[in-house]
Amino acid sequence: MYVFVYGTLTNPIQVEDVLGPGDGIEDEPTWEFTGSATLDGLHRVDGRYPTLVPGGTVKGRLLAVDAAGLDRLDRYEGVDRGLYVRVAVPRSDPDAGEPDAVWTYVGDPDRLAVDCEWTGGGAFARRVEQYLSSTGVMIESNE
Repeated sequence: MYVFVYGTLTNPIQVEDVLGPGDGIEDEPTWEFTGSATLDGLHRVDGRYPTLVPGGTVKGRLLAVDAAGLDRLDRYEGVDRGLYVRVAVPRSDPDAGEPDAVWTYVGDPDRLAVDCEWTGGGAFARRVEQYLSSTGVMIESNE
């Protein structure tokens, strides 16, 4: 699985703190950066923590993780506490054998002290998904 990271998780030291060593020793999840990427349709803003809001672009990195690593990232990002939601973003250029979408995390602006309005109805996660599906947000590998 791939995750588009754009904030603190672009730093390998931080990733190792969250996921453990990237070599799979002692049942630790394996992970590796697979290259840089650009997310078109959202941009980064800094509040309590970095997050994404509608419009613009943001550069980041693609992080390959296993299922256990994705669970750890969910805990780190506070998905269970409603701090962030994990959403799938389509890739504009998937290579053979790679998934057509990449996960990324979007923080709740109310929880992160960010001035942003996600339009639409329902819970925050639903509004983010509505925006993604209606605007053509895409991730493009830069490698």
